[in-house]
Amino acid sequence: MGNIADSKLKLLVTEDDFENQKFLQLFLKKYFIVDICDSSDSFYNLMEREKYDIILMDISIRGNKNGLDLTKEIKNNPVYSHIPVICYTAHAYNKDRINALDAGCDIYLSKPSDVHTLLNALADLLKARGKFLFGNSDSANFAAV
Repeated sequence: MGNIADSKLKLLVTEDDFENQKFLQLFLKKYFIVDICDSSDSFYNLMEREKYDIILMDISIRGNKNGLDLTKEIKNNPVYSHIPVICYTAHAYNKDRINALDAGCDIYLSKPSDVHTLLNALADLLKARGKFLFGNSDSANFAAV
C-alpha cells in the first residue's frame, strides 16, 4: 500500500518572487507534491523530467519568456496541452485577465487572493479533469482551511 505522498497530485508552481515561492511551497505541500521554478529555462527542464497534474503560472518570471508565452507553448503542444493552467499573478488589470485566458490559461486569479480561493480553484479545475485532491472525493471545499 502506498503512502499519502504517493497519492498526491503533482503541481508545478512557476513564480519568480522568492517570498511567494516559500509561501506557496509551505502552504500547498499539504495537498500536492510541489515543484517550484522561477524562469522559462527551469520550467522547460522540469517539464521534460516530470509529469504534472496542474500548473500555477505567474506572468512575470525570469528568462526570455513570460508565463503567458509558456502557457501558449504548452497549450499548443499535444504532449502537454491537457495540463490545466491557473494564471496566478499580480498583474491585475482586466487586460491581463483577457491576455491570460487568450494564452490558454484555464483560470485567472490575481494576487493577492485568499488561500481558500486558490485551493478551491485548484480543486475545481482538477475535478473538472476527473482528478481529486482527496482520492475519489469530490467534496473538497476549502472555506474553513
